[in-house]
Amino acid sequence: MRMTRRAALAGAMAAPAAAALAKPQAAPSKPYRAMLVVDGLGGLSDPYSPEETLKLSPRAIAEMKASGVSVIDVTVGTVGNAPGGWEALLESIAAYDKLIAANADFLMPVRSLADFSLAKARGRLGIYYGTQDTSMIGTQLERLAELKTKGVRQVQLTYNLRNLSGDGALEPANAGLSRLGLKTIAAIEAQAMVLDLSHGGARTMAEAVAAAKNPPLISHTGCRALFDHPRNTADETMRAAADKGGCVGIYFMPFLAPGSKPTGAQLIDHIVHAANVCGEDHVSIGTDGAVLPIVIDDAARAAARADWDARSKAGYAAPGEGPDVFTIVADYNSIDKFARLAAALGKRGWTSRQVEKLLGGNLVRLFAEVGGTEQCKGT
Repeated sequence: MRMTRRAALAGAMAAPAAAALAKPQAAPSKPYRAMLVVDGLGGLSDPYSPEETLKLSPRAIAEMKASGVSVIDVTVGTVGNAPGGWEALLESIAAYDKLIAANADFLMPVRSLADFSLAKARGRLGIYYGTQDTSMIGTQLERLAELKTKGVRQVQLTYNLRNLSGDGALEPANAGLSRLGLKTIAAIEAQAMVLDLSHGGARTMAEAVAAAKNPPLISHTGCRALFDHPRNTADETMRAAADKGGCVGIYFMPFLAPGSKPTGAQLIDHIVHAANVCGEDHVSIGTDGAVLPIVIDDAARAAARADWDARSKAGYAAPGEGPDVFTIVADYNSIDKFARLAAALGKRGWTSRQVEKLLGGNLVRLFAEVGGTEQCKGT
């Protein structure tokens, strides 16, 4: 069973932190194991069981528990403007529902704000659903209410290409939001769902932040000031999102550095820069990867080439993607990546409280303010 975010998409297709950051000191004093870790754009995989098997293997469960991750957002549905997107989205949700039910001793749906801490307390992996496009909704905004009842809590406005709501990150026109896009934002917020602006064009993101009434989320991105890439976000947009109470999530992706092979130090540079721009209460993590690391073998290389082929044919492969590029930061492609990240940030002068906010506290606060998991009870 492999249900990573990219595999799901491919299958569906066939106060400024100068004050916030403390002076250098020892590694975080609060143990990593005591922190609530939330990956704001994550995924599931089990390299130890057959693809068609719903039941997670004991080894995969043990390793996911060892990671210290308590809650992840998983992407449901596909992206792009191809027909059948709504049906594919419903099928994807049903598949994840079955996966959670088949592993009820370990996986749990996150349906209320209390479920974040409950997952941690019970040693479970909590899951909430998010989309990475609104193309499957289009003008039928009433579909958002239906998705809410099915467990979707996070809705991304655009993917890399243009949809009816606005331009994605790869559109050369950078035309921004449409009138429908403004209505879609209002409809997302009316459902108390989290508005995600990742993958948006620069103008789309800026205009969406300006239009948002609730705290917006940029769940998985990098800092354009450090590397000028269309998937990364400008300082002024990050700051504007923070000013509205939002969060900027840094991903573990090739787009953090030229050459598509960022180092661990470069990943931390992006995190620190985002915190300096946004403040310590407004930066988070959205790895855009699975809880377990990628084992880079012949099968993984073949999968990466197939993923690249599918994405390039669909027209939404970003600069820096390629048949031999893995969507990881190699230095943090490990089960203990978050524990090591916490330690590395401690060496950069971060307090344990700042690390705790980054790894989950800020996202939980955002969900509480939006109300995105409070209104799920009984659905």
